[in-house]
Amino acid sequence: MGAGKSTVGRRLAMRLGLPFIDADSEIETAAGMTITEIFDTFGEPYFRDGERRVIARLIDGTPKVIATGGGAFINDDTRALILDQALAVWLDAQPQVLADRVARRDTRPLLRGRDPHDVLSDLAAKRNPYYAMAPIRVPSNNAPHEHTVTAILKALGL
Repeated sequence: MGAGKSTVGRRLAMRLGLPFIDADSEIETAAGMTITEIFDTFGEPYFRDGERRVIARLIDGTPKVIATGGGAFINDDTRALILDQALAVWLDAQPQVLADRVARRDTRPLLRGRDPHDVLSDLAAKRNPYYAMAPIRVPSNNAPHEHTVTAILKALGL
């Protein structure tokens, strides 16, 4: 959350000449609801199950850049599919950088009514061991998104 997955993903796709798909947008389309509405109505486990199904549908062998939600890679089945059928890139950002970025919008269900830095620090402690399984790790710092895109392309050998 706040690492720049959608923005960096869109720019990376353009540089690679590939389609870009935001998994969160696909989930909203499939559900006919916003992610916040899904969380409010059905809860996080329901959302994660839909997220798993949508990502499985998106990974179809056709080259593309997919931005997944921050929790997607935590799911054992989703992570196994991504690691087997795709190339995972971890956009690694410090909790304070993430908190500064997400403070601009109030649309994050996991942050509502809570201190963003505390939540993001807790999520990093839980999620980073999973993210570390991604074969490519690129820092996401307070720099223009193009720097992150260039770092990914370099890591890809392009």
